[in-house]
Amino acid sequence: MDRTVPSSGNEEIQLYMRTYYSLFRSTSPVQIKVLIEAHKRMKSALHVRANDAEPDLAALNYAILRLPDVIDHVRLVVMGQSERIFRKYGYHNLSSWQRVSAPGRRRRSFFNGEDTLAVFIASRSDIDDLVPMLVAYQIERRKLYELLGNSAGLAFLQEINEQGVTDPRACCQQLARLTGADVDDWMRIYRVWKEKLPQRLLTIASEKQDIAIRSLSGSLADYRRATRRWWEHVEETLPDIDFANRPAYFVSSNTHTLANLLSGYPLMQEKLLEAFIHEEGSENLRREYEDIREQNVPSSRENFFYYAWKKYEQAHPEAIAERLAHEKRMGVHRIPSEYTAFDIEVQVVFLNRLDTGKMDPRLQLPGIERLQDANALIINIDYPLGLGAYQVLNEIARNIDEVRGVFIMGKAATLNGRIGDVMIPNVVHDEHSANTYLFHNSFCAEDVRSFLVYGAVLDNQKAITVPGTFLQNQKYMAVFYKEGYTDLEMEAGPYLSSVYEMSRPKGHPYNEIVNLYEAPFPVGILHYASDTPFSKGENLGAQNLSYFGMDPTYATMIAILRRLLDAEINHRA
Repeated sequence: MDRTVPSSGNEEIQLYMRTYYSLFRSTSPVQIKVLIEAHKRMKSALHVRANDAEPDLAALNYAILRLPDVIDHVRLVVMGQSERIFRKYGYHNLSSWQRVSAPGRRRRSFFNGEDTLAVFIASRSDIDDLVPMLVAYQIERRKLYELLGNSAGLAFLQEINEQGVTDPRACCQQLARLTGADVDDWMRIYRVWKEKLPQRLLTIASEKQDIAIRSLSGSLADYRRATRRWWEHVEETLPDIDFANRPAYFVSSNTHTLANLLSGYPLMQEKLLEAFIHEEGSENLRREYEDIREQNVPSSRENFFYYAWKKYEQAHPEAIAERLAHEKRMGVHRIPSEYTAFDIEVQVVFLNRLDTGKMDPRLQLPGIERLQDANALIINIDYPLGLGAYQVLNEIARNIDEVRGVFIMGKAATLNGRIGDVMIPNVVHDEHSANTYLFHNSFCAEDVRSFLVYGAVLDNQKAITVPGTFLQNQKYMAVFYKEGYTDLEMEAGPYLSSVYEMSRPKGHPYNEIVNLYEAPFPVGILHYASDTPFSKGENLGAQNLSYFGMDPTYATMIAILRRLLDAEINHRA
């Protein structure tokens, strides 16, 4: 064991986790309020003002972006792995409940219309993510209940609820005076809730909410069964593919970058997008486009059109069908998840069906015409959370003929960089297994730098896979920072545990230094920074990557696809 690396976080975090897991052994619901003191003692880097009388709006914003809107009315959260588990415990016909979602977290959830939220969990990591988020939400909601539930607060909220918010800044200034929170933090809450802000705050100020949570089952067999059902749905959707006899490149990223780059569809809509930008686009969108056309800014024209197309589809949802049809003609098949714990879309790409002339120009490589003879697939998944990554990659590896590469694009917190930077690790310490993985990352800074406009690229980094976003604090991070760990994320460790099992005839070890330099296929991990936790109160709840978030995501995906396509081209030589 590497003695420079602590084996398992710090005592406050471990105590918090042991507390809620021990409580979940109970067959009755557990009140969230019994976890509040353990949550506060942890001193989470995402909830730095948990103990203050004033609200921590950055923590609240982070939570509400990752919880469905109906959370205001929820009194019981029930967690389970599958519909079978829910039925076993008396929760029948979840499909008849209201399907609800959150903008910042993919997690299959259903609301009964009254007070119960059913949440599908894919791995233990979902529990480590959801529970602290619910506790943080309840802490901050309770503060707002106390601060806004008086006569002055209720009068103001009733006024703006009746008249609407005509001046958001003035409204947030008054909320700041009533609560002691920062005006800019209230503006960030307003940008999330918009016209719903008066009613949601009035509900919070009027109703004292106590949430309970119940875990129906949590066996490893249940998690594996849920993963198997997820992959069976992929096979059933594409019955003509004999996955057992097709090699594949595995990619973990998102649902838009790979498809846009390989299909080139938004780039084919230049005239349509120009009209949209000038006739319907915001002032910022028009100004950015003119600056790019006149080369006043170094922004990528292609990335801008991908962003503009997303805005176009939001305004014209009828356009989605034609894009999907074009992608399918180009060999890009999308398979949404159905009724399993894994709310993870899969994209299966036939390399030999791609129209290389329509692909993003940055993917044009010597010999690319050889792809027409390729028999390999790309299996791209909308990256899972934490330990779900281990289960997903293991399941896919068991069901395809040959893995020719594993390429990961993910978000991370950086302790030494800025939001938008790209980090390339070759050491990963995994808090789940307590292993430290050493591996040859198939990417270096030069692979990404050519395509990144605004951020920096940091290679030869050391990453740590944490159990949950809230489950980290200044003390915890400072220890790793002292030992050179600057990249905090949630999936690399589980993925490398799976790579180990794809390379060796046994399960992955625990609490060891693990050498993966001899992996039988290339392994590449690229993280882009979306969080700087050493900046207290500045987290993803206080930031909006917006258009500039396109820069690192497309730079990293271009690097991944160039490496992948080059490998297949050379394989066909």
